[in-house]
Amino acid sequence: MKRINLLLSSTIVIAFFSSALVISSCGGSEEKKDNSPVIEAQPKEQAEAHGTEVKPEDVTLTTPLNADWVTAGKGIYELKCQSCHKLTDERLVGPGWKGVTQKREPHWVMNMITNVEMMLETDPEAQKLLEQCLVRMPNQNISKDESRQLLEFMRSNDGVK
Repeated sequence: MKRINLLLSSTIVIAFFSSALVISSCGGSEEKKDNSPVIEAQPKEQAEAHGTEVKPEDVTLTTPLNADWVTAGKGIYELKCQSCHKLTDERLVGPGWKGVTQKREPHWVMNMITNVEMMLETDPEAQKLLEQCLVRMPNQNISKDESRQLLEFMRSNDGVK
């Protein structure tokens, strides 16, 4: 019995010192010199591509569709959009894309893609979508040109030829 008590006491002492060692190593004694957040710089061309509001006069729709843009838009969709948006009218995380180009103006669609924060702050329709979906659309770093390609793919999805 004495041997079990000694073993139990040794185990408790080892556990106590191990815990103390772990706790003291987590704190660190160095002071943080700068509390400002780290902001990674974007390349100039990327910074200029985002945040510029798309106006109605910036978008010219043509038929037939630009096949190269449709293909490029499909690739962007598959890479950055399909995890949240279906090509049907069914909602996944975000709303389905079927019929979007018939419900929304082209510049609205492109702004929602490239200027999410601006749209959620200022546009009542974007705010309604946020209330329905309960998830903010993340900034996918899509340029204005890429948003135009996505728009062309959306038009294709809606049956425009």
